[in-house]
Amino acid sequence: QKKKLLEELGEDRLPYVTPADADFHQLWKTKYSKLIFGKSDTVPEELHQMVQEGFLNLRKHDCFFQDLVRIKGKDFITPVSRILIGTPGCTYKYLNTRLFTVPWPTEGYDIKYCSPQIHDACKALIRLNDYLHIEAVKALQGQNLFETKEIKDTTVTDREQNFATSLMEKGSVSKDQSSCCVPEDDYVSLKNRTSYNLTLLNYMDPLQMLYLKQEPYFGMGNMAVSWHHDENLVERSTVAVYSYSCEGSAVEESNESKLKGRDPAVWHVGLKVAWDIETPGLAIPLHQGDFYLMLDDLNMTHQHCVLAGFSPRFSSTHRVADCSRGTLEYIFGQCELALQNLQTDSDSMALSLKSLETAVVKQVEEIHNEVEFEWLRQFWFQGKRYLKCTDWWLKPMAKLEEFWRKMEIMTSLVLSEVGKEEQIEEQRKETISCLLLVLTERQRLRKEWTAR
Repeated sequence: QKKKLLEELGEDRLPYVTPADADFHQLWKTKYSKLIFGKSDTVPEELHQMVQEGFLNLRKHDCFFQDLVRIKGKDFITPVSRILIGTPGCTYKYLNTRLFTVPWPTEGYDIKYCSPQIHDACKALIRLNDYLHIEAVKALQGQNLFETKEIKDTTVTDREQNFATSLMEKGSVSKDQSSCCVPEDDYVSLKNRTSYNLTLLNYMDPLQMLYLKQEPYFGMGNMAVSWHHDENLVERSTVAVYSYSCEGSAVEESNESKLKGRDPAVWHVGLKVAWDIETPGLAIPLHQGDFYLMLDDLNMTHQHCVLAGFSPRFSSTHRVADCSRGTLEYIFGQCELALQNLQTDSDSMALSLKSLETAVVKQVEEIHNEVEFEWLRQFWFQGKRYLKCTDWWLKPMAKLEEFWRKMEIMTSLVLSEVGKEEQIEEQRKETISCLLLVLTERQRLRKEWTAR
């Protein structure tokens, strides 16, 4: 899709607007209404202070790491350094890389941090999480009222009339406004889609980067993060982003701000309608302590990028991660399910399998692969770095390794059983072909992980 779009554009660049442009608000209202922006002066000063101090302390303790991600079979190091903080036992997977939360202080969990400053930073991020959750609920409720009002009352001022009419003709306003009105009484759904269970923190100093990609469609300049949809999220959930660019004496507004377009000294978030070359893009400046919310399905219908300024910048991106297969509770449950097929003889203590049914063998071996490649290898491949913050993950990982060892024994037991003469030929063939598929996949993944 990207290639096709760029071919269609040729040497041209698509138009985009910033808040300095006259038609910015009308475009925002009609095509980007699910992006909500909060200026820093609306956030309590005490919260700014706690969070910003937390960022700097995490940086001081070297808690931000570049990730090795995999795109289309190739490995890349991310230009941005990251750390995941959130609910104990939660993970977040993006671009084939699983990140493990540094747990934030949670009642009922014994979490030892490597320093009081790391503890305070995690505590500050819970406070920010709570604040952004409340803001997101208010914004979704506000959108509901706004959208019903908009449908009833479509009058616009004369100045905006022509622009709005041309968009109306393409059916965009009515489509955009009616696509998701949140039922006012649907508070449970509101809560579920705004109860962030983790935050992915980002840090980058653009002046330390030898090379940054240029934004390809609009000519917006240097990108810290390319165009993308956030992945692994609960459907239609809100993403909230708090931005802290370390502005100050080093970088003031650039002289180039008088030129058309965005000021290259200032960080911006870019938005565009996914795979569309009709609608102008948006570039919104992000100053110290600003935040924005991507409501409802905006993350699915639109793409966003982050445009680098000149100063170092932190951001805290709060998400409702889809943890259906990404928590310790889930993977321990899977292990217990697999190990139900293993029994120990009370006299000889010899291990054997309860069942050799193909479906049972297949399920156990698939769980075996999941434990090894989605958890153990993902953790140890970059997991030692978490020890700079906390040793919380070491115990659960040791427990998972114990489960994995038992599953290795179970694989050997299946192999020795199908090797026995007395096996019924038909069942034996079925078990072997099912086993061969899973073992071939295991071998392929082991080679891939060794290379990574």
